[in-house]
Amino acid sequence: MSRFTLDQEIRLVQDEMLLLGSLAEQAILNSVDALRRQDVAAARTIALEDKKINDKHFAIENHILIIFATQSPLARDLRLLAAMLEIITELERIGDYAKGIAKVAIRLADDETPVPIQEISTMADKATSMLHRALGAFISEDVTAAYAIPKEDDEVDELYITVYRKIVQNMIKNPETIDHTNQILWVIHNLERTADRVTNICERIIFIVSGELLELDSSDDEDREV
Repeated sequence: MSRFTLDQEIRLVQDEMLLLGSLAEQAILNSVDALRRQDVAAARTIALEDKKINDKHFAIENHILIIFATQSPLARDLRLLAAMLEIITELERIGDYAKGIAKVAIRLADDETPVPIQEISTMADKATSMLHRALGAFISEDVTAAYAIPKEDDEVDELYITVYRKIVQNMIKNPETIDHTNQILWVIHNLERTADRVTNICERIIFIVSGELLELDSSDDEDREV
């Protein structure tokens, strides 16, 4: 395989990876919207369409492995392809988070307990904005953005804490809402983890450019004060 052909193949993988990222991003937004509207049909569609995300992930992975097998990439190309394998896994997991939120939307469709949807929607908007910009930083190899974007995870964490406190306080006053509370906890956990996955993507961007593996997220889920 010539240099030109290798570059073409890498660009094809990048294009497919961006498509995967777009699917994951939209799935998160759609799942929260289904929760907001208590739209069971939309939520079921999101859960079913997770297969598209999984299939796309496996197709890209297979494409990258073929490049490894036929080209034996070295140095920077090797880092790029290895990083893309990691990134598509992060994107597939984000798709799983969206599927999880959609399932909650189905379970709570007939539940009249108020949902702190404004904060949840803001969490989703912030996490998906981070994801969108991280994928842009990947294409442009923008290391400055890769360092900056994970810092916004603090905003998502703060919203997590806000919602956590609000629903737990409501549960204490109304113990019969414990099942509802557990479902919403799952939603905000998935959104918080989505932002964490974006941080992992940013770490891979830095790795591609510098060859250095860094831990950008200094927070720890177990240390979060609620």
